[in-house]
Amino acid sequence: MNIPNIRLLNQQLVAPLFSDAHDLVGWMGMVQAQEYRMMRWAVALRLKSPKMEAFRKAYDSGRIVRTHLFRCTWQLVTAEDLRWMSRLCAEKNKRAINGYLKTYGLDISERQYERFNDLVSQVLSGTDSMLKDDLVSSLKEMGFCVDSHTFSIYLRRAEFDGVICSGRLDARQNTYALVEKRIPRFDELSHEESLMMLARKYFRSHSPATMQDFIWWTGLAARDCQKAVCFVGKELSEYIHDGETYYIYRDCRIRGCRGKTLLLPSYDEYLIGYKSRFHVIENDFRSYAFSNNGLFYPVIVSDGRIVGNWHPQKKNTCFFREEYRTDIEGAFGEYLRFVSS
Repeated sequence: MNIPNIRLLNQQLVAPLFSDAHDLVGWMGMVQAQEYRMMRWAVALRLKSPKMEAFRKAYDSGRIVRTHLFRCTWQLVTAEDLRWMSRLCAEKNKRAINGYLKTYGLDISERQYERFNDLVSQVLSGTDSMLKDDLVSSLKEMGFCVDSHTFSIYLRRAEFDGVICSGRLDARQNTYALVEKRIPRFDELSHEESLMMLARKYFRSHSPATMQDFIWWTGLAARDCQKAVCFVGKELSEYIHDGETYYIYRDCRIRGCRGKTLLLPSYDEYLIGYKSRFHVIENDFRSYAFSNNGLFYPVIVSDGRIVGNWHPQKKNTCFFREEYRTDIEGAFGEYLRFVSS
């Protein structure tokens, strides 16, 4: 079983099946989006034709949104998935914030969070989208003044409370909008249905993957992840590889992977979507792809293996070994056409 090749296919990194950014994000379940600019490339390089306009159209219309969800980190999700995903992870995220504050001797009461949510709702009620800087200024005028770090905690909590999400796409900074104004109401899923849907989305787009990979990706309790896999058990096949059990979704492509050089953005799902990454990168070069404190860097992929780094703003590359050097002109050309489109 060639794990890197199968993952390339199902993550839509080779022979992509989608033309619409919304459909791609829905397929993936969520797309990691720490880097505000590079998240656009993370989606685009998985489309048949990587164009900025395709991403912007889906983002500006609210069909895909950026917010903090699983593992308390930024993700892109579809409007249809936002609420049920938030219900799965919100309470754990809130506990994580409280734990962080306690570690540093800080405290924010529920009443303070409620006041902020009320104020931010008042500010955003008259607009469909607002730049972060403008939001900060408006709140200061209403008497809400805190340092930038504390402000980011309040924003994140408002996301967990289902009050705010991203607004329209801006070239340089985050925007915010009210969930109630931006996201239509969809049929609600039960807790069990939500777990089932989460597992289905993960394994169809990330196969082959282990239970530990799924637990890592969601950040949920192991018991919930185990339930989720049981719920979709008939849709999964089990394969033993080097003594480890891997799950492959029933409709996944396992053949047809063509050799290709890819420029992956930082925090790409090809790496961050799994706990174990030894299938795609040698242990000696892990620090060039990601750090121990959770930073992920732009990497070059050749035939499924991570072989070097690249710089999005400069045409700079660094290959881990000389024998890994490959022609990247085509990959850079595709990226440059995307950012200029």
